[in-house]
Amino acid sequence: MNNNNTSTAVAYLGNGCFWCTEAIFQNLNGVIKVVSGYSGGQVANPTYKQVCTGTTGHAECLEITYDPSIISFEELLEVFWKTHDPTTLNRQGNDIGTQYRSVIFYQDPEQKEIAEKYIAQLTANKTFSSPIVTTLEPFVKFYTAEDYHQNYFNEHGEESYCHYVVRPKVEKFEKMFSGKLKSK
Repeated sequence: MNNNNTSTAVAYLGNGCFWCTEAIFQNLNGVIKVVSGYSGGQVANPTYKQVCTGTTGHAECLEITYDPSIISFEELLEVFWKTHDPTTLNRQGNDIGTQYRSVIFYQDPEQKEIAEKYIAQLTANKTFSSPIVTTLEPFVKFYTAEDYHQNYFNEHGEESYCHYVVRPKVEKFEKMFSGKLKSK
């Protein structure tokens, strides 16, 4: 779970369009950096165009670098579960295809165990009316998405997609997690 710097850790989460999810995780206190990209596929160095075909096996996902002394992996998963629908297979809203699957790319047995326990708890509590279809996949490789996908909402917030799709998700997230947001 930890990278070279022992004061930071990295999580790889896929919960739909990375334009939406990046804007959410960037605002969490303890999150140092969020990079949009692709993981879980069989094609090396995929492009956005290739991933959008649904044939590469990749999911749009985030590489989230965080300070575990401020925010835990479990807390990141709490945001993950509450900011997308983990019960829709290969779909988030109007985004359809395996590239939009709900997935946790675990890096070690500890991350896998935490995710499995969380899924079991959500299932036992009947948090969702349908079964959770989120997959747990071993992390292999992350490919950074093209530059124009990075920091997308912050740089293009007035575009139609951002205004009508991303902004409502961010506003809902900010209300739900107001105590975990970075100071502005």
